[in-house]
Amino acid sequence: MLRLIVPLVMLVLGLGAGIGAGLMLRPGDIAGVDAPDAGDDSTTEAGTDAAATGGSTEYVRLNNQFVVPIVHRGSVRSLIVMSLTVEVDSGQAQMVFQQEPRLRDAFLRVMFAHANAGGFDGSFTDAAAMAPLRMALSEAAGRIIGPEAHDVLIVDITRQDA
Repeated sequence: MLRLIVPLVMLVLGLGAGIGAGLMLRPGDIAGVDAPDAGDDSTTEAGTDAAATGGSTEYVRLNNQFVVPIVHRGSVRSLIVMSLTVEVDSGQAQMVFQQEPRLRDAFLRVMFAHANAGGFDGSFTDAAAMAPLRMALSEAAGRIIGPEAHDVLIVDITRQDA
């Protein structure tokens, strides 16, 4: 029991410290330094994504993590824990939350299939190993949400071996 409580407490403390640091270090809050204007000529990754999609996008983080068991010879040998964010057209966040149960179901189906195919074995975070999972998650989001869904981002991924 203590083996589960200590990591959870550390996770909560780390998350709280990260959120606090992020709030304190926002660019708009630094004295004497202005945040970049929307008309700034510098190219950022978000700006490139928005230009490529023909408008602005927003990122909708799904509320709960996804837990995928890795079963070997009839028993769970490890767990994969993932957090996902869906990139959609600006103003579509509410629609994502309305469709969240269907999205979670579709994403879990993709993750279970990926796990059963051995996609989470070995060096599972290698770019080549993650490409089929990323593509399948994006296709699943497109089937549920439609063309408003541009991408599914894997924000966090962890494997805990039993």
